[in-house]
Amino acid sequence: MSLTLHDRIAEIAAEDWNGCADIADNPFIGHAFLAALEDSGAVGPRTGWRARHAVLRDAHGQVAAVAPMYVKSHSYGEYVFDHAWADAFERAGGRYYPKLQVAVPFSPVPGPRLLIRRDSGVTAAAFGKALAATGDSLGVSSVHVTFCTEDEWQALGAAGWLRRQGLQFHWHNAGYGDFEDFLGSLSSRKRKTIRRERREVAAQGLTLHTLAGAAISERHWDAFYRFYLATVERKWGGAYLPRRFFSLLSARLGEAVILMIAEKDGQMVAGALNLRGRTALYGRTWGAIGDWPFLHFELCYYRAIEYAIAHQLARVEAGAQGEHKLARGYLPTPTYSAHWIAHAGLRRAVGDFLEAERLAIAAREADLRAFTPFRNDDAEETSTP
Repeated sequence: MSLTLHDRIAEIAAEDWNGCADIADNPFIGHAFLAALEDSGAVGPRTGWRARHAVLRDAHGQVAAVAPMYVKSHSYGEYVFDHAWADAFERAGGRYYPKLQVAVPFSPVPGPRLLIRRDSGVTAAAFGKALAATGDSLGVSSVHVTFCTEDEWQALGAAGWLRRQGLQFHWHNAGYGDFEDFLGSLSSRKRKTIRRERREVAAQGLTLHTLAGAAISERHWDAFYRFYLATVERKWGGAYLPRRFFSLLSARLGEAVILMIAEKDGQMVAGALNLRGRTALYGRTWGAIGDWPFLHFELCYYRAIEYAIAHQLARVEAGAQGEHKLARGYLPTPTYSAHWIAHAGLRRAVGDFLEAERLAIAAREADLRAFTPFRNDDAEETSTP
C-alpha cells in the first residue's frame, strides 16, 4: 500500500473516490459535495482549510481507500470543539496549529470518514495508523477524525487513538403513516404544543413549499443566501459558505437537494436546506428575514418529519446541538470522534479530560431519555427537562 496526499479533490477521479464511499446514503462524503466546497472557495488556504485528501493505493495502483482531510490553521467550522486544548497547549509553549482534520467541512453530519473500498482488505485501524504516521511526517500537532461512525471510532480507539463522544438529536421513523400518526405516539401535552405551534405558523399567512432538484432555481438560491447571511449575523457567527456554493450544490447533487421555503404575499422570507440520502434526510442550515414565531420549528423539524414519512425515510438528522428538539420527537443520539495527539503531555491531559467527558455525556443522554416526549401508557405526562 502507498499513501498520497492531494491539494484538490479534482486530482482524484470521482469514480475512484465514490467507489470507496456510500454516497447514496450520505451525500456529504461524495466527490460532488466536497468539490462544490472547494470550487466555490468555501475551503482552501484562504479560509484555513487547506485540502490534503488522503488516498491509499494497493500494489496495483488501484484506489483502496480515501479520506477527506485538511490542514487546519484554526478550529472553526468543525463542531467538535478543541479550542481549550489549543489554548492550554500554546500557553504551555507548544504549537497546536497546524493540525490535520479528517472531516466534512462545516457539516456536523455523522457518517463514514475513512472511506474504504469493500474488496480492498484495508481496515479502519490500518488506515488510521497511516494517517497518524502522515501527521507525524508533516510535523502537525494532531490528527482529528470527527463525526465518524461508531465502528470507525471503536477501531481507531483500539489502535491507540483518543476517543470522544457528543450528542445530537435525531428523529426516527417508526413506520408512521402520516404526521398525525406520529403525533399520536407523543404524550398529550407534547401533541397539543406541536399543534399549537403549527397553527400559529399557519395564522401568519405564510405559504410553504418543498422543492427538490430542478425545481430549485437561482432565484431561490439568491433568496436563501440572504436568509443565511441574516441568520449568521444575528448569531454573531461567520458565513462559511459563499453564494456560489449553493448553485454548485444544486447543479451537482440534483434531486438530493431539498429546500423548504416560506413565502409571505409572494415574497420568500425563510428557507431550510436539507440533503437527502437513501435512508435519511439531513438538515443542513436555515435562515429567515423577519420575525416569524415557530417558523424555525415548522420548516426545520415538522416539515422534515412529514417529508421523511412521505418518502419512507428511516430518520431525520437535524444538525448539531439543540435540546429543544427533544420535545419535538428528536431523541438524543451519540456522535463520535477520534484524536491522535503527538505530544505525550498533551495526549495524557486530553485523555483524562475525555474520560471524564464521556461519563458526563453518557449521564446526560440517560437523563434526556428519561424525559422522552413519547406516550407512556403508565404515566403519559412527563416533565420537560
